[in-house]
Amino acid sequence: MNSAQKKPQPPPLSLPWFQNVNRFWVQNQGRFMAKIMPGEYYVTNQEELIGTVLGSCISACVRDPASGVGGMNHFMLPQNAGGGRMDILSDAFRYGNYAMEHLINDVMKLTGKRSTLEVKIFGGANVIRGMSSVGEKNIDFVRRYLEVDGFKIMSEDVGGDYPRKILYDPSNGKVMMKRLKSLHNDTVIQREEHYMDELSHTKVAGDVDLF
Repeated sequence: MNSAQKKPQPPPLSLPWFQNVNRFWVQNQGRFMAKIMPGEYYVTNQEELIGTVLGSCISACVRDPASGVGGMNHFMLPQNAGGGRMDILSDAFRYGNYAMEHLINDVMKLTGKRSTLEVKIFGGANVIRGMSSVGEKNIDFVRRYLEVDGFKIMSEDVGGDYPRKILYDPSNGKVMMKRLKSLHNDTVIQREEHYMDELSHTKVAGDVDLF
């Protein structure tokens, strides 16, 4: 019996603070998958997948190759911080730091390692109506953040005009990606526009210590 034919077992135990993340059995993968939405992230030390659909948002996939512990986030920078150059004191930069450091911190809590972490990035497409710079700003931020913090990007697929469906396997670092060149509806765009509106009315979180 191959992995795609296995009957679903109870889902692997998640870390306590991720119990609100939707997880379900993916028949053709023979695995459970955690599906993350805009503003969420997920880290696992189990044999499970992490999936999301990206438009203008960015996802960073981070893992420790020795242990297979890893995770993925899904975020967008707030767009109410002005149109000038983003600096380290801006709300947008602070929010991006918050999204990245929570992910990296949780991986490091389980592995104790930093120097060997692998990073891949995806998303940042031009899909939000009338706001062609949104995806570009998200890409610029995550590249800058990783460069400043000394992380090398192992691979990336960013920009363009199409949403992406991402399926990440932290146990081996593989990312399955599909460009969604034809959408049956605009759910992805509506979801990100709603997320953008929430960000414009939400206080940016404070600094996060990086372990």
